[in-house]
Amino acid sequence: MAESDQLFARFGKTCEPGEVLFREGEDGDLMFVIQSGAVRITKAVKGEEKTLAILGAGEFFGEMAILNNKPRTATAVVEQAAQVLVLGARTFEQMVISNAEIAVRLIKKLARRLDSANELIEVLMHRDPKARVILGLSREAQFLGEAQPDGSVRVPLGVDALAEQVGLGVPETHDVFKRLTRLGIARPDGNGIVVTDVARLEEFYEFLEMREKFGDG
Repeated sequence: MAESDQLFARFGKTCEPGEVLFREGEDGDLMFVIQSGAVRITKAVKGEEKTLAILGAGEFFGEMAILNNKPRTATAVVEQAAQVLVLGARTFEQMVISNAEIAVRLIKKLARRLDSANELIEVLMHRDPKARVILGLSREAQFLGEAQPDGSVRVPLGVDALAEQVGLGVPETHDVFKRLTRLGIARPDGNGIVVTDVARLEEFYEFLEMREKFGDG
């Protein structure tokens, strides 16, 4: 039996879409590692649920409640049917202590997550809705994108979820996305988005920044 199968036999859980793994404000002594599927992480902001991230296979979450012994800072809901490993505090600590590779991976993931949070703050502070959509999509492509054989990158969230994440209305976000589609920069793909050319996406953002700085004329 493969190591991953052995781990799932001991700690595995199969989850259906819509299942809440934990809620913001709850005490927590469990963390989760996604083996397949996707999980949405949300946070209440001014009475509304805002999507912080949609995590896929290989990602982990819920570890902060174990590390700092504080209530959950976000809610985790299964986005796509998933198989996850459910690890208690003691099991997690033993894994970190006994396996240096796991400890290094944890540190790298936490650092990457901090970078992602900082970039989200930058996105939300931007006044131009077009720039917010582009920056939000670029951020998702960088941190959660799945590289495709043709060089494109698939982002595991739809346009509605992107609107929620960047703090814009759904119609407004769809208008910007339609423009990106017409330009051949991005396209819808089932429950996700495919960025056909990440470099062009970044160039389009730079063009918008230049136009705002120097004006249309």
